[in-house]
Amino acid sequence: MVAIRRVPVPVDAPVPTGTTNSYVAGDALVDPAARTARLDDLVAEADVAHIVCTHTHPDHVGAVAHYAEATDATVWAHAPHAERFERATGVAPDRMFRESASVGPLDVVATPGHAPDHVAFACDDAYLVGDLARADGSVAIGADGDMRAYLTSLRRLYTRDPDRLYPGHGAPIDRPRERLAALLAHRREREARVLQAVDTGAATLDEVVDAAYDADLTDVREHATATVAAHLDKLAVEGRVARAWRDAR
Repeated sequence: MVAIRRVPVPVDAPVPTGTTNSYVAGDALVDPAARTARLDDLVAEADVAHIVCTHTHPDHVGAVAHYAEATDATVWAHAPHAERFERATGVAPDRMFRESASVGPLDVVATPGHAPDHVAFACDDAYLVGDLARADGSVAIGADGDMRAYLTSLRRLYTRDPDRLYPGHGAPIDRPRERLAALLAHRREREARVLQAVDTGAATLDEVVDAAYDADLTDVREHATATVAAHLDKLAVEGRVARAWRDAR
């Protein structure tokens, strides 16, 4: 079995737990969010040969350039999104991967939705899933996300029946199918509330957000608003709300 070691890295971004998980899996470094002494030690100990990212949101790629220079490892990018990777990291990738490719001990599984370039990495029967899932709470779908694709990715991983999930934020997930099913159910419930808000007269995106959430959104309203907009985009594509809602963002 390939050893997977997790390092919660403090990042300057409004993310769950205030940290992003970087992983060393065998000789692969996944999502180097920022440089820390602990990550330095693990990278050196593992003699890292590959650097990969689940996606290119800033809190997942902040130290790609540093560790690429420090290790002389091969830097990989998702082939359809190589330019996006270079813009985000400042590093021109050495090699590209696509769906089903192998990068060191990792096998690539396309999981778009949270971001268009999002992938998961299978490592034996465990999966490093970036921002596809969390042990607690839901995942925001931002302006570059796609709710339809996200739900498909959740279902895809569910059918693979993994043993464990290693997320981008928070603790590992030891009951993957249970958690993935809960995330799907949560999205169905939120969608129903969004649709009800529109059907009962909500006329602006803010009004839909206020109707769709009971919780205090003071610290997370931006994420909630983007996620509601993603739900509206999905409903518009399906012909369940007016197409005009697709311009809600």
